[in-house]
Amino acid sequence: MSTTSPAVVNRISDLIGSTPLLELCRTDHGARLVVKLESLNPTGSAKARMARQMVLDAERSGELRPGGRIVESTSGNTGFALAVLAAERGYAFTAVVDRHACRDKLRAMTALGAELVYVSDDGDENLATAAREELAEQLAARSPNAIFTEQHNNPSNADGYAALATELTDALPGGIDQLVGAVGTGGSLCGTARVLVDTFPQMVVIGVEPVGSIAFGGPGGPYYQSGTGTPPGAELGALVEYDLIDAGRKVSDRAAFATARAVARHTGLLVGGSAGGVLYEALRELAHVPVASTMVALVCDAGEKYLDSVFDDDWMRDRELLDPAAEGEVAALLTRWRASHPSAAPSRDRAIA
Repeated sequence: MSTTSPAVVNRISDLIGSTPLLELCRTDHGARLVVKLESLNPTGSAKARMARQMVLDAERSGELRPGGRIVESTSGNTGFALAVLAAERGYAFTAVVDRHACRDKLRAMTALGAELVYVSDDGDENLATAAREELAEQLAARSPNAIFTEQHNNPSNADGYAALATELTDALPGGIDQLVGAVGTGGSLCGTARVLVDTFPQMVVIGVEPVGSIAFGGPGGPYYQSGTGTPPGAELGALVEYDLIDAGRKVSDRAAFATARAVARHTGLLVGGSAGGVLYEALRELAHVPVASTMVALVCDAGEKYLDSVFDDDWMRDRELLDPAAEGEVAALLTRWRASHPSAAPSRDRAIA
C-alpha cells in the first residue's frame, strides 16, 4: 500500500480533472468499452472543466474584474460549476434557468449563493434554451461589471477539454479507435476530439444527441434528457465542429433512460440520462467495431441528480418513459460481455491506478 499523502489543494476548482477510466465491458471478439468518468469531477459533471476555463480566460482578458458578476443561461451543470467558481473567487452569479432543469442542480446552485432567474412558469417542463439565452444577454448588458459567459459560443468552453484529451492520451497510449460523446454545446466532444485526432488520426468520433434535438438534422421536438442537444428554436452553437464528427446519432429518452437504469443495476455505476444515451449508442456500436478496438465513451454527468426522475419509476411511468424490455436488452448485453471480460485480459495500455 502506498504511503504517499494526497496533495493538498487550496480551492475546489483545483480538484477538477484527472478523472478515472473504467473498462465497462469487453465483447466476445475483444473490443472494449472504456468510460471516462467525468461525472467524478467536482459538481459531478464535465462542465466543471469548461466553467473554470471560461472564468480564468475572462479574468486574464480583464473582462471579468474583482467583485464582478457572471451571468449564464444553463440547464444545470454549467450553472452548478460556475456557482462553485463564483463562490471561491468572490463573484456574484446569476443563472438563467427553465424548469426543464433537474431540481437538485437548481437547489445546489442556490446553496452556493447563486441567483436563479426563471424564464418559465411552475409546471412548465419544456426546454427554453432560446429564451434563456436572450434574457441572460440582456441581464449582463444592463448589470454593471457583469459578463455573459455564453457557453454555446465561447471558445474557452472547448479549450477547457484539452486537458481531458491529454489524460486520455497518457492513459491509453495503445490507441483510441472510437470516441463517443454527447453533443450539446459541442464543447466536450469537439474540444476533446480536436486534440486527440493529432495523436490518433484514424479515430472515429461519434456524436450523440436526443431525439428531438436538431444538431444532426431531422424534426425537432421536446425531450427530457437534460444538458444536451439543441432544441427547436435554439441557435446551434459555434462549438459544434461537424468536420470532427464522423457520425451523428439520435437516442430516444426511453432508450437513454433505460440504459442509465440498467447500467446502475448491473454495474453499480450511476450516470445521468444523457450519459445513458451515450452508453446506449456506445454499446450498440461496440458489437460492430473491429477486433481488439478500444472505444472511449465520455460519461459527462452523474446519476445522483436524477433520483427523482430517471431513477424514479413513478416519474418515468407518468411520462410514458418506463421501458422494462429496453432495460432488459441492455442488461443482457452487459451481463454477457462483462462475463467474457477477464481481469487478466491483455491490454495495450499501462495499468490505471
